[in-house]
Amino acid sequence: MSAVLFDKQLIIVTGKGGVGKSSVAAALALLASGSGKRTLLVEVNAPDRASALLELPPFGDDVGLVGPNLWAVNLRPEQAMREYGLMILKFERLYQAVFENRVARHFMRFVPSLAELTLLGKLLFHMKETLPSGERRFEKIVVDAPATGHALTFLSVPEVILNTVPPGALADSASWMRALLVDATRTAPVLVSLPEDMPINETLELATALKSRVSMRPQAVVLNAAVPARFDAAELQSLAHAPALQDSARVHQVWAAQSADAAKRLAALELPLITVPRLHLPNYGRAAIESLAGHLRPLVERPR
Repeated sequence: MSAVLFDKQLIIVTGKGGVGKSSVAAALALLASGSGKRTLLVEVNAPDRASALLELPPFGDDVGLVGPNLWAVNLRPEQAMREYGLMILKFERLYQAVFENRVARHFMRFVPSLAELTLLGKLLFHMKETLPSGERRFEKIVVDAPATGHALTFLSVPEVILNTVPPGALADSASWMRALLVDATRTAPVLVSLPEDMPINETLELATALKSRVSMRPQAVVLNAAVPARFDAAELQSLAHAPALQDSARVHQVWAAQSADAAKRLAALELPLITVPRLHLPNYGRAAIESLAGHLRPLVERPR
């Protein structure tokens, strides 16, 4: 399998809620930082999922160093609006006159998706940051994006803005944001699913919607918590003397069949597919994320 994420700067991990996208995002961030790349792990207005999985304190509103080559931030609307507003307006007093003016704030409520635009703007600003040497501040940015529906809304904000506001600073911001999002040489959506009907259906729909609504083509799919086949018919029959074990083996085979069917359905997307086995660990924390990272390594390791 080619390392489809190796040279991408922005990796956006999304999928149906509960499929393990935060785990995948955290694992990809560990892989990238572990390979020596300056990596930023971003949560988007999230309840500290990735930080808990990595057994770290909650990520703050400001970018902070959380490990070797690894920085993290949790983007929240109010802080992002302030920071992004200051980026655009440059001066604190001008920001206060515009964004913190009671009358202005009333009218800003009618600007479509302004909160989402500032969140996205703050995120994509980090793609453009440079060090004094001229190098990118962050070589990898891994985003634990919102779940399917919210992710589509979040990522389609620049298109909405461009279609609804007149030319000006807001439209200019939306234009460069859209350009970064649809640039497949720098940006890679990664879809996460489970071997169950609803997540699989939603993953297939999300892949189509990303292309049609946002002009973004997913770069990889992760089938999480898959169950490998372990018993053939003869082995199942050999357990006839132990009915409880035989029943457990049959249940396992049902799960394995569902996993195989899910992989077959996801293969229709014609994208690199990583199948991650269901992990059986006493606690789902950093050890689990490190194990998950091992399975995801083919997506990011340097091509040979």
